Amino acid sequence: MDKNIKASFDNSDGNSGERPDFVPEQSIVLVGLMGVGKTTVGRRLAKRLGLGFVDADEEIERAAGLTVEEIFDRFGENYFRDGERRVIARLLEGKCQIIATGGGAFMNEETRALIREKAIAIWLDADLDTLVKRVARRNTRPLLKSGDPAKILADLAVIRNPVYATAHIHVMGNDSPHETTVENIIEALQR
Repeated sequence: MDKNIKASFDNSDGNSGERPDFVPEQSIVLVGLMGVGKTTVGRRLAKRLGLGFVDADEEIERAAGLTVEEIFDRFGENYFRDGERRVIARLLEGKCQIIATGGGAFMNEETRALIREKAIAIWLDADLDTLVKRVARRNTRPLLKSGDPAKILADLAVIRNPVYATAHIHVMGNDSPHETTVENIIEALQR
């Protein structure tokens, strides 16, 4: 990792493990392929660290008054990515929080640079079988509507994983419980 993680440490309260004895001084941004668990893990991580949580896609939907799928259908992916970049920039100017991004957000060079500069970027990763199982539970993902989800995810991984690898921290989730992934993130933050 090439970034110093700023954190406050406090061991004075006899912390029993319910919350870690540090709080990051920068927002934590979760990046990775769809289905990896960014939103679910992000909510749990926020609770453990006593921080707020925001899902960038939900913020985009609120700002546009449309679902992500509707934005893709009506205006296309480029329009969506531009709005996504603006929303993430705004979120990074706010208070320290956990931010879950859409799978393609970190692919935008400007968004990626902003995240790497102003936050701690964490790449949540999982094997293809795990991702396919998870995305099969919902059919609301615009990029998966045009074909075989396993092939689409495999193709996306080839393109996106080298970019995700530029995140400050890499955590594998695979099929482990989300709470285990949260623990692994906290351990990585404390290193």
